[in-house]
Amino acid sequence: MSTPPPPVPGAPSWPYCAHGADPAADPVGCRGVHVPGHTACLAHLADADRGAYLVALSPGADIDHRGTPFTEPLLGALLAALRDPATGHPRLGDARFESAAFHGKASFDSATFHCKASFGSAIFHGHAWFGSAIFHGDTWFDSAAFQRGAGFLSAVFHCDTEFGSATFQRGAQFNSATFHGHAWFGLATFQRGVRFRAATFHGDARFDQAVFERWVSLGPLVCAGRVRLSGAVFGGPVTLSLAARRLECRRTRWSSPAEVRLRYATVDFAHAVFEYPLTIAAEADPFVLPDGRTVAEQALAHAPGATVRMASLRGVDAAHLVLADVDLSGCLFTGTVHLDQLRLEGACSFDEVPPRRRRHPARFTQRRTLAEEHHWRAKQPEAVRGWNPAVLGAGHAGPAQLAPVYRALRKAFEDGKNEPGAADFYYGEMEMRRHDRTGTTRAERGLLHGYWLLSGYGLRASRALGWLASAMLVTVVLLMGFGLPEDAPKQEATGTVPPGGGRVTFEIDKADPQNPTGDRFTGKRFEKALSVTLNSVVFRSSGQDLTTAGTYIEMTSRLVEPALLALAVLAVRGRIKR
Repeated sequence: MSTPPPPVPGAPSWPYCAHGADPAADPVGCRGVHVPGHTACLAHLADADRGAYLVALSPGADIDHRGTPFTEPLLGALLAALRDPATGHPRLGDARFESAAFHGKASFDSATFHCKASFGSAIFHGHAWFGSAIFHGDTWFDSAAFQRGAGFLSAVFHCDTEFGSATFQRGAQFNSATFHGHAWFGLATFQRGVRFRAATFHGDARFDQAVFERWVSLGPLVCAGRVRLSGAVFGGPVTLSLAARRLECRRTRWSSPAEVRLRYATVDFAHAVFEYPLTIAAEADPFVLPDGRTVAEQALAHAPGATVRMASLRGVDAAHLVLADVDLSGCLFTGTVHLDQLRLEGACSFDEVPPRRRRHPARFTQRRTLAEEHHWRAKQPEAVRGWNPAVLGAGHAGPAQLAPVYRALRKAFEDGKNEPGAADFYYGEMEMRRHDRTGTTRAERGLLHGYWLLSGYGLRASRALGWLASAMLVTVVLLMGFGLPEDAPKQEATGTVPPGGGRVTFEIDKADPQNPTGDRFTGKRFEKALSVTLNSVVFRSSGQDLTTAGTYIEMTSRLVEPALLALAVLAVRGRIKR
């Protein structure tokens, strides 16, 4: 047996063919691994030896052709030797094609790989077809280069699949493919279009830091785990139609219009960059394929519901963002830029304050709230049960940070002509200002506390009406006790008749009202006090004779009660205006 060539820089780690090595131009030569029992790769083996090797193969045999250059006829001869007579399709055991080069069409259609299949760093110069192929073991296409079209239509991957750092220079088709393990496409580059229509992922689908240079159509697909796109770059139009448990798009970059339609998913878009309009919408019904078939969602059979939940928009410029029918009850908003330009369509829901509990004095008026307010209130020493504590990684945001968030969302609702929704966020803004001990002065906090106590910042009609009823009751009681005189003063006319006759001049005077001394709380006095009070509410004078104390009581009621009535009217208007 001849001595293998000495190690040279860039040489592979396996025993290699070295055919065509040139010390000056190419010191390594052919990198194909030795065929067992020979010193050449399958491509450079003598015809007789190659024929003997192929004849010795049987369906399900293990093969090792790392670094081997394959022509289309050579690959066809290899797969023909592995063809199972029962199915008419190739059946391979442990298949190793790392760094192999495929010239011409590489067709593995309907092939079955019973063990591991490794195509890491392989180069496909022509079309690569793996349609309906079945991979029973772990599969590697990491750093592979597909220079023409790549097709994995209806392929089935039973274990983990690795396409990390692969390059797809032309179109990539994964329609109807099934991934039973985790699938990695991290750092992959898709230079043309890519499709995953009707694909199913039973584990995670990871596209971290992948680059999509042209249009992308991911889905409709189903993923029982997470779809991870964090750090990915989208250079062309994007359509994502996903039924998945979670979608992570942290620090993604979108350079064209995009539409993301989801079911079941919890979505994290923290620090994503949108240069064009991007729509994130929830789909109420299962996705439908172009041929009219409904996408099967058995992989998500145990999911709690099809509701789409936003987890974070921190660091996002929301000027181009549209959210439709998504649950924002757990969304983190602090740090979002241009939040006032966010468009909310359909039934976008937020969290609410804790419900009133029996035997507990604390009661919170129902309103929309942010998840971060829940987190902040749950940390307070006097917090009642019902405020949701922060999850790991949610960070800390206090009233000073939450007040501008509420203000921006209020403007977004106002621009959308949703005054009742805007009222809730105005209430939240005022609450945060009232509790802010860094940006709000003590005097301002006192005024805000009084405004909250009297009318819930002009948004709680029941509170203002309650105070109005109390003020009226106090006014009636005070008038009956001190404001109404004992008897109505009588007018007296006095004058002098000239002795010789002539004009008589009378002076009409009225006695001062006398403070009551008898029974003050009678039905007649109540009617008079109620008349005075009702006129005061509408800022009118009743004309009723009053004592000095009663005059001041009426003046005070004419100042306070119309203001409380106005606050109640303002609150009602804020709830019904559109």
